Amino acid sequence: MQKAWNYEEYGPKEVLKLGDFPLPTPQHDQLLVQVRAAALNPIDSKRRQRPLFPSDFPAVPGCDMAGIVVAKGTSVTKFNTGDEVYGNIQDFNAEGKLKQLGALAEFIVVEESLIAKKPKTISFEEAASLPLAVQTAIEGFKTAGFKTGQTIFIVGGAGGVGTLVIQLAKHFYGASHVVATTSTPKVEFVKELGADKVIDYRKTKYKDIEEKFDVLYDTIGDCKNSFVVAKDNAPIVDITWPPSHPRAIYSSLTVSGEILEKLRPFIESGKLKAQIDPTGPYKFKDVIEAFRYLETGRARGKVVISAFPYTESTRCHFIREQEESCS
Repeated sequence: MQKAWNYEEYGPKEVLKLGDFPLPTPQHDQLLVQVRAAALNPIDSKRRQRPLFPSDFPAVPGCDMAGIVVAKGTSVTKFNTGDEVYGNIQDFNAEGKLKQLGALAEFIVVEESLIAKKPKTISFEEAASLPLAVQTAIEGFKTAGFKTGQTIFIVGGAGGVGTLVIQLAKHFYGASHVVATTSTPKVEFVKELGADKVIDYRKTKYKDIEEKFDVLYDTIGDCKNSFVVAKDNAPIVDITWPPSHPRAIYSSLTVSGEILEKLRPFIESGKLKAQIDPTGPYKFKDVIEAFRYLETGRARGKVVISAFPYTESTRCHFIREQEESCS
């Protein structure tokens, strides 16, 4: 058995409990990964609160992880034991139920198509903060049909997705002018991410912004108000469901390790930087407190979990099961 956070009924964060959970065995196309860090996402809270996606109980939450490969299935060719990897292990577009065993466990199994090798220049914590948010961010640009040289207005520039949208707009998609909103305490932080201009939403209303933009990218579901900054017929992207304005296009994500691999040069060069909320990383034992903070909606960047209760004896157990040496 291993330690994992899980819940057996839908409800508030208090339904979570830390307990024993069966050790997974990788299928032919999967890897067994020792988790070193994980990140929380709003979807983790929503899945716990109500039955959004089919899943079995007890359910272990968590999509994003970074860790070390300890075993692999017979069909796996891209990775080897000992490789440091990261990814979003829940493919929301796949048929059937989501994985019962999410990322908030000592060990997980994941398809090789969903993960990538961890960039060498970042920590496990930084790597864990990226997958779901960056996959969501990229999908929004695709949904908008974004073109080099266009201007973009980003609603929610300090959040887990917003911080990456700003950086991607500047360094990956070649935006000519990037404007983002945030609250007063986070203005300087958003400027440092690369926004050409930052709008303090506590001081400036959308209707008072004279400039109109080629693309409106709303990460917080406020397009019923923010739509006024978009040019006529400009795409309005909303990553929340349902969109709050009839012109808005809902954008979800494509879960793929290939997306992460393409970003490797930008991450290793420092052009795309992981943003971990300064209250963290939270310890594994403090997952409920981490969810409490996530659900305030005040996080700056991502809420990350680290210091997993891994032991060498547990790792050896897995390696022996795969008929490998533990020495």
